[in-house]
Amino acid sequence: MAEFTYNNKVYSSTKTSFFKANYGQDSRMGFKGRRKGKYEGAERFVTKIKDIQEKAKAALGKAQEEIKRYTVKGAKEIFTVMSK
Repeated sequence: MAEFTYNNKVYSSTKTSFFKANYGQDSRMGFKGRRKGKYEGAERFVTKIKDIQEKAKAALGKAQEEIKRYTVKGAKEIFTVMSK
């Protein structure tokens, strides 16, 4: 249950869950057997996964820049107080 919860939590920085970022869909609670034969939607699936991963990457980059700005601003404030 812990793994299921961890994989399905929507993170604020990526706006998606780890499971959806990796597999392009929300995880299922039930079980369905695999179909025999070639899966025709594989190309759409790969495209969807790449799109989700690009969005997550962009969101993480934005979050990283915000953290960087906050850290630099905080460091400047601390340095100013210490040098007085």
